[in-house]
Amino acid sequence: MNVQTIGENAGIVYRVLASEHREWSYSEVKEKTGLPDRELNAAIGWLAREGKLGIEETKAGRRNLIYLTLSCYNG
Repeated sequence: MNVQTIGENAGIVYRVLASEHREWSYSEVKEKTGLPDRELNAAIGWLAREGKLGIEETKAGRRNLIYLTLSCYNG
């Protein structure tokens, strides 16, 4: 994985999140993009660093749930 790939994957994640303006669970984004965890996490980090993601973490029993939303919309 290189910077080019991470940027391309960030674009994939961004388009998925932009397709429906709602909270997405990590597992939903993973399923929709088809990216493995390592590549998805790098793409999320890229978007978070650019200030394009809202990230909310909650606890459900013993599980941590992460929800992602776009923090800015174009259009």
